Amino acid sequence: MLEPEVQLVQQCLQGNGLAWERLVQLHSRRIFNICYRFTSSRHEAEDLTQEVFLRVYRTLGSYRAESGSCATWMTSVTRNLLIDHYRRTKRDRITDSMEDAPQVENKVAPGRRPDQAALDTELGERVQQALGRISPDLREAVILRDLQGLEYAEIQRILEVPEGTVKSRISRGRIELAKHLEEMGLRPS
Repeated sequence: MLEPEVQLVQQCLQGNGLAWERLVQLHSRRIFNICYRFTSSRHEAEDLTQEVFLRVYRTLGSYRAESGSCATWMTSVTRNLLIDHYRRTKRDRITDSMEDAPQVENKVAPGRRPDQAALDTELGERVQQALGRISPDLREAVILRDLQGLEYAEIQRILEVPEGTVKSRISRGRIELAKHLEEMGLRPS
């Protein structure tokens, strides 16, 4: 019996549009979150998410279930596209002014107090700003581990580096992130 996602991929390859819609629904939020965390721009993240799914659609035949989960493969595709995007926009990049800073979308849980919701929103914005200040290699490792919850082995396959490098990047990224957050006046409690 094939895994449900592998079945979806096979159905997509046979031209089943509903299977493609389901595959996009299953992964679009996660892909968008990765793109947003990397770019700090909702607009760019939306565009990049569409580009990821176009690339996934064109290369779906290259997915091999024995090499890892569909989510891991899509994350690799996302990472490669983000690297291309970073290289393309590197020379055009300038520091955003405060009024252009990205707004982190937070959902208010039922029963949360308004003051706590405001604090959570502010914290999310500061974390996003601090993420933008660390190098792309460290940022993507921290995003994949701490924000996307991937295991080290999955990150190793996505980044195509040894596990020791993954752990080192995560550790260094966390240290730099903490340093930038402290500079912003945030201290761990």
